[in-house]
Amino acid sequence: MNSRITKSVLVLSLVGLSTSLFAQNMNSDTTKRFDKKDFRTWSIGLNGGMLTHYTPFNNRANGDFSTPQESWGYGGYIKKQILPGFGIQADFLAGKVKGLRANIDGTTQQNTSFETRIDWSAAVSGNFTIANMSLNHKRSVLSPYLTAGAGYMSSSAKTNAVGTLTTPAGSTGYGEHWFIPVGAGLKFGLSKGVNLDLGYTVNFMKTNNFDGVQSAANDKFTYAHAGVEIAIGKRGTSQLQNFSAIAAVREESAAESSELRRALSTSEQNRLRDQEQYAKDMGDEDGDGVANKFDKCPGTPANTVVDGAGCPLRTQKQIIKEKVIVTAEDRRVVDEAIRNLEFDLSKATIRATSYNTLNRVAALLVEKNFSLKLAGHTDNTGSMALNLRLSKDRAEAIKTYLVSQGANASRIEATGYGPNQPIASNKTAAGRQKNRRVEFSLF
Repeated sequence: MNSRITKSVLVLSLVGLSTSLFAQNMNSDTTKRFDKKDFRTWSIGLNGGMLTHYTPFNNRANGDFSTPQESWGYGGYIKKQILPGFGIQADFLAGKVKGLRANIDGTTQQNTSFETRIDWSAAVSGNFTIANMSLNHKRSVLSPYLTAGAGYMSSSAKTNAVGTLTTPAGSTGYGEHWFIPVGAGLKFGLSKGVNLDLGYTVNFMKTNNFDGVQSAANDKFTYAHAGVEIAIGKRGTSQLQNFSAIAAVREESAAESSELRRALSTSEQNRLRDQEQYAKDMGDEDGDGVANKFDKCPGTPANTVVDGAGCPLRTQKQIIKEKVIVTAEDRRVVDEAIRNLEFDLSKATIRATSYNTLNRVAALLVEKNFSLKLAGHTDNTGSMALNLRLSKDRAEAIKTYLVSQGANASRIEATGYGPNQPIASNKTAAGRQKNRRVEFSLF
């Protein structure tokens, strides 16, 4: 019975201690881990590449001119990242678009060409980043993206006509037109703030005269480019477009799990340590009836009569075994001592108001050589370990006091039962009051 109680006390007290320790360790770490994060949301990009009137959407004749010519173009953009997967950017573009061999009435015209000069071009596009849905990496190294938007440009076309080209040779002059840019690309993260940008954009013109030849369908051209994107913001922070919230949550969850395993391991070590210490404190190595924790004179010889502190009495009285008769008056003295018994709150310190009745109990023990069993009890408020310790300490405190008044320590047994033997319900204040008691048993 006592062994099971002791094990229960150890488990409950150690769980409480480990919970407190774990909470202290986790609070500071968790607070820091889940602080608001800073990201770079603005960036600028510069690029250069090839312009051509060929697109994947051209008809079989390849538009108004059958043979594309590649020419250099250049551009740039300013971008604001709104979400990890979405940003808005303002693009500009300049350069020349060229082509050879006009298609007239289904016939390819040799020695014909066009050259369209883009004076300026401005567009606003949405940028949809795909790679930041990574499950394993908070910062994506490879970030594919898609773009789509609307723009306005100023351009002029110059044609060179030989043979049967129906459109006269010459220049159309500068004109301004709307266009729709649609593109895709891939960014390589060179560092937290720098990306290599490879992209391909198809520009759908809202005019059929972009190349100087009027036709039934609107014109279009492409821009394949390579460039550098530089993020603007606090040094050392990551770009929002490269950040994966999913991977961040997974990483933080793994860290929390590691903290929990570490805390549980520490708790188990503390439990074993405290179990060993408890067994050492509550043991009685010299067998004198006083626990090691309360024994002021350890190692006393066997069968030595000791006081409440475990020290040998200077003058040992001869113990004569005789029939013990406990009278009603004797019980009245003990009952009065129980009623008047008071301790300081949550302590084993006896209040002075209890001394008179305890003195009468001590005198009774000396006079009639009675044996006395002291049983400490508590309610169920607080931990099992605390209640067992408090009930034991209070019983020991009464024993020590009685011995100091001349009672024989060897005839007094002090035991603490904690909340394990209630005499009333712990669900009410009155019941808990009744359960907080020390019982005196004469024999």
